Amino acid sequence: MEFLQITSPDDYRVQKIFDSYTTSFPEDERRDWYKFVQLFVHPNVKVISVLNQSENIGYLIIWELSNYVFVEHFEVFSEFRNQKFGSYITDYLFKNHPRIILEIEPEHLNEDARRRFSFYQRNGFNLIDEMYVQPSYGDGKKSLKLWLLANYFPENLKEVKDEIYDVVYH
Repeated sequence: MEFLQITSPDDYRVQKIFDSYTTSFPEDERRDWYKFVQLFVHPNVKVISVLNQSENIGYLIIWELSNYVFVEHFEVFSEFRNQKFGSYITDYLFKNHPRIILEIEPEHLNEDARRRFSFYQRNGFNLIDEMYVQPSYGDGKKSLKLWLLANYFPENLKEVKDEIYDVVYH
């Protein structure tokens, strides 16, 4: 498995990533195209293409913040799911980033949310905040009640949330 940082929205993989991103994540949980392409010039962001045998099978959008990495989006494309690729990707994250935080829908919302929560628990993440609110991604989009998960226990959760709000959603 290969993890290749994409540095330009002109990369041929970007359109497939964005197409999957817009079909997999609800409108309120994602950026529009204009804001998505701005990620490529942000100094804290890495858009990473996940390759298996040279085929693009998914992506990560991560933010390198003060002393942890925030995983904004993590997806294995639908045609490659249920093949353990998600676990390989979390292994990669753990090997390269000692402190990782991400947000998910609460498990009680639906069966997919329950499966995602179970996946993250099996792969070393713990629930650190059930009261987290993801800010709106912009005009016409709603803020969402989500859960924060991490592979460690932050000393000051308020500072972590403030940094996510200020850097990722500002």
